[in-house]
Amino acid sequence: MDPTIQLLVIIALAVVALSVFFSFFPFMLWISALASGVRIGIITLVAMRLRRVVPSRIVNPMIKATKAGLGLNINQLESHFLAGGNVDRVVNALIAAQRANIPLVFERAAAIDLAGRDVLQAVQMSVNPKVIETPVVSAVAKDGIEVKVKARVTVRANIDRLVGGAGEETIIARVGEGIVSTNGAANSHKDVLENPDLISRTVLNKGLDAGTAFEILSIDIADVDVGKNIGAHLQTEQAEADKRIAQAKAEERRAMAVAQEQEMKARVVEMRAKVVEAESEVPLAMAEALKGGKLGVMDYMNLKNLEADTHMRGSIGRQGDASRGESDDKK
Repeated sequence: MDPTIQLLVIIALAVVALSVFFSFFPFMLWISALASGVRIGIITLVAMRLRRVVPSRIVNPMIKATKAGLGLNINQLESHFLAGGNVDRVVNALIAAQRANIPLVFERAAAIDLAGRDVLQAVQMSVNPKVIETPVVSAVAKDGIEVKVKARVTVRANIDRLVGGAGEETIIARVGEGIVSTNGAANSHKDVLENPDLISRTVLNKGLDAGTAFEILSIDIADVDVGKNIGAHLQTEQAEADKRIAQAKAEERRAMAVAQEQEMKARVVEMRAKVVEAESEVPLAMAEALKGGKLGVMDYMNLKNLEADTHMRGSIGRQGDASRGESDDKK
């Protein structure tokens, strides 16, 4: 084989060997840690590789912690990494807390990070409070006028209650509840418009930050608007409902009257039938009386004459009424 090719092959193998060596043995990372004052053995770095730990994610935060004087050790950082935590973010939070003179130990910071919260953001919020803006909250005063309120809540993170404490949604819900109760207790919507700080004082006195991960510093009313006249609207709906009820009752009474009228008509027809039935028995009774000698022929003739005279008088009376009606119409 050509000596030049052999040399190139040897160089290539050497490069591959050095790459594998330096990737498995982080020699440069060890030198960087040693230069920064972090005492860590090369065997420890190799052991990290065997434990599936990326050495750079442990050594670099350790260098920052050492420079900041936090007094952490490799085992603390490595155990937090193996637990699924963000080592770099925890160290940054500890440094920020130390600079801001906020008491925060590694165990609490690691617990906050493992709980899924951003511990660095929490420390920053403790230094620089956050403003939470609530949506428009609608409430009705005692005079029935709707009042729409929007508030801005200034909160600061409470490190001690960050694990297990409620979040921003709870703060917004509680502030909204306080706004509704305060407006509902006002005798007039004008009281709320004239003194919007009444809402702030009332809500702050309720201690709404209890059990949350925040501490409420102030509640400022950003906007107050007058909405609909809910009381008048409800009265209108009540009046409409009362009218419908009255109409239903009137319809019920009318139906009962119609039914009673029909019943009376049926009874009249029934009575007429009984009269016709009774009248049909009169000729039979007269015939029976004639046969029995209880009624004479002259008596019967006199009765017929009386009936004819009565019928004639009735006809004459009806004709007279008709003639008077025609004369009145002509006039």
